[in-house]
Amino acid sequence: MRRSLRTLAVLAAAAATSVVTAGPASAEVEPGGWISTSPGYAVQERGCGQVDGLTFRLTCSTASGDQRAERRYDTYTGGSRQFEGYFRIDSMSGTRISLKQTFHESGSGAYFMLAAERGGRLYAVHGGDTLSNAGTIGATVRVNTVHDVGSQHRTYINGSRVHTYDSPGGSFYDKFGAYRTDSGQGPATVVWSGVQFWRR
Repeated sequence: MRRSLRTLAVLAAAAATSVVTAGPASAEVEPGGWISTSPGYAVQERGCGQVDGLTFRLTCSTASGDQRAERRYDTYTGGSRQFEGYFRIDSMSGTRISLKQTFHESGSGAYFMLAAERGGRLYAVHGGDTLSNAGTIGATVRVNTVHDVGSQHRTYINGSRVHTYDSPGGSFYDKFGAYRTDSGQGPATVVWSGVQFWRR
C-alpha cells in the first residue's frame, strides 16, 4: 500500500511538471533575449466591421470604403519587436482581406500587410508575393513578424520564414483582424488566438 501511494505521488508530480513545462505554444521564432510585453490596444470597427473579443467580421460585400474590424496596438519606436498570433478563417465568401499589418505611423502608413484570398493564398499586399497557401477555411495558421526598426522586417508562417522587407526608422504599430484591402471585399470571419508580443 505504501509503495502504491509513493508511486501515485511520483506520477502526480511528473504530471504536474509536464503541465507546467508544456504550456501554450509560445516559442519565439528567433529566440534569444526577448522580453514579453503587453501593449495596450484600441478596437477599430468601421463600415460593416464587427469585433467580438478575438472574432473579427466583415458582414457586407461592399467593395469600396473603409470596411474594417481590427485591434490596433500601441506605437513603438526603435529596437526589435516580435509579434505572434494564430488565425483561423471561419468563412470567406469575399476575397483579399488583410489579416495582419505592421503600420508605419511616422511614414508610409500600411508598411506591411499580410492578406488572404478566397481559396487560401496568403500574400504580401505590397509587391504581391505569395507567402503561403495555408490560409484555407478552418485551418489554424501561426504568424510571427520580427521587426528590427531601421533595418529589417521578417515574416514567418507556421514557423518558416517567408518574407523579408527592408525597414526604415520611425514609429510603428501592429494591427490584426479583418480589413478590406483596396482590391478586396467581404464577407469574412476571422478568429485570432494565442496573441503575444516581445521586445529586445
